[in-house]
Amino acid sequence: MIDYYPALGFYYKVQFSISPNKNDIRFQSVSGLSVSCEVETHREGGENRFEHKLPGRTQYADLTLKRGMFTDSVITRWCQAALTARIYVPADIVITLMNEKGEPLRVWNVFWAFPKKWEFSDLKSEESSIVVETLELSYRYFTLIL
Repeated sequence: MIDYYPALGFYYKVQFSISPNKNDIRFQSVSGLSVSCEVETHREGGENRFEHKLPGRTQYADLTLKRGMFTDSVITRWCQAALTARIYVPADIVITLMNEKGEPLRVWNVFWAFPKKWEFSDLKSEESSIVVETLELSYRYFTLIL
């Protein structure tokens, strides 16, 4: 079935190759699925009207994931091992955007991701709010399946 409407970005899951835990697929937001190409310029002697522009390396932005903090999570232990004990174990990640029936609309496979930054929201005694943890991950590249 072909969908003729723009996809809505609120129904998705994030699966880590290192975690079978159901809590580890739930994230409040996902950002950084971005790819760009460096452009190299070359000047030609005698040609002053323009510079030659050639495609260079492909660059991928860092992936940022946000969720409510869990007290027991494989992803939490993974981040802690990497950023405090310097034990880096790269993981592959599958991000699946789904339609209202839970069927995949788009699937991104993110390869060789590792924690770069781990941050927690402010703790405030005058507010009753959820503690949000933010994971910033570097990765090699992603592919698009659907």
